[in-house]
Amino acid sequence: MTLFGGVITISGITFLMFSVFAIIAVGFALGRITIKGISLGDAGVFIVALLYGCLFYDKIKAALPGYDVNALKIVENLGLILFVTSVGFIAGPKFFGNLKRNFKSYVMMGLVIILSGGLSALLCVFIGKQVGGLEGKELVSMVVGLLSGSLTSTPAFSAAKQTVATMENAEVLESLVTVGHGISYIFGVIGVVLFVQIVPKLMKANMETERALLTKGEEIAKKAPVLNLMHLDHLGFAAFALAACAGAFVGNIKVPLSSAGLSGTTFSLTVTGGCLLMGLVFGHFGRIGKLSIMPEAKTLSIFKELGLILFLVGAGIAGGAKFVQYFEVIYFGYGIIMTIIPMIIGFFFAKYVLKLSLLNNLGSLTGGMTSTPALGTLIQVAGTEDVGAAYAATVTDAANIFSTTAQINAFTEVKSGAVDFAVVDIILAQNICGNGDYADLAIVESIELDSEIYAVGFK
Repeated sequence: MTLFGGVITISGITFLMFSVFAIIAVGFALGRITIKGISLGDAGVFIVALLYGCLFYDKIKAALPGYDVNALKIVENLGLILFVTSVGFIAGPKFFGNLKRNFKSYVMMGLVIILSGGLSALLCVFIGKQVGGLEGKELVSMVVGLLSGSLTSTPAFSAAKQTVATMENAEVLESLVTVGHGISYIFGVIGVVLFVQIVPKLMKANMETERALLTKGEEIAKKAPVLNLMHLDHLGFAAFALAACAGAFVGNIKVPLSSAGLSGTTFSLTVTGGCLLMGLVFGHFGRIGKLSIMPEAKTLSIFKELGLILFLVGAGIAGGAKFVQYFEVIYFGYGIIMTIIPMIIGFFFAKYVLKLSLLNNLGSLTGGMTSTPALGTLIQVAGTEDVGAAYAATVTDAANIFSTTAQINAFTEVKSGAVDFAVVDIILAQNICGNGDYADLAIVESIELDSEIYAVGFK
């Protein structure tokens, strides 16, 4: 970007930084606009980032040739690490006690949200077949991408791409998954952000009472404070960095899910999940001997907010880049369906079946919907960061369950005749094939596939 006849030239990484901070400034201004007590809050940053991606992504691409995608990923992932590690530290002191009291409720909440999301995806596939347009595997790939985007789930997005990568015409199917994820991600973020603001107002909730209910039943006795703790630095940056490093290590540990071992289907917490877990552990213990591993509250507050907006900027710019090119109203509608149905079912299930208090309910809901931005908004609405414990307990269950949803949809397509066969995890296939609705499906023990040659290029 050149101004005043070349007097001012902003290019390269400087242009990216200029873009990031400009989006944050305008986004916060938009988020402050309040209508009848409802505002976009931090989601205003996301909307501005999307618009910026639609209009100016080519400028970023020109400023960072060949590195634009990775640069935005760095911004997005740095934000996620800052945010979830902060939430872990904040929730840690009360997390394990809360989990002990409500473990079954959190697991059931995650299951209900994911199952209702899967059923709403099947409903959209049925509607799509009646309406016309994409067909067969292409329609399913688009809908699975929409499902992962509507519930803002990176594990589901990754699992969907891995599943279609084994099918014929994989490149096209993978692009459809990506496009679907981008289209529905918008309402997936904004919808849940608005929901956690609207529901307390509709219920005329007294937040002071709800905060008391959220912490009801906690241990009254507290550990005696340890005096003369040693701090590596006065703000706790070193302790935070140590937790983030440990989280990156733990998050990349792969657990085999099939007889093929590490070369087959595996599960990992990812860096985000690992940082959340280590933040919880560090926050719970607070110290190692007389060495403090707990950052200052003001440090966590700043990192939490900064991390959230960096994540929204990185994800928003990247999502906006192809939004106009692939956007169709019907796909956006599918995304709304797959966000609203699980959200409403999950809320009423938690309220009337699990009997969770309002803030515990909404905290679990943001975790089940894997919505980081909604958690940030809920903390502001609730006036307490204790809701992070419910989010942390549910979000891991949701990530685990979500990774198999795309493969289960593959069984449905085989049964309907849309495809002839599917390549899925062997253990999952053994549990499904020959049982219930899938009694007519069988596992092909030996099958010969055409050989393929791959090349690896270096630059």
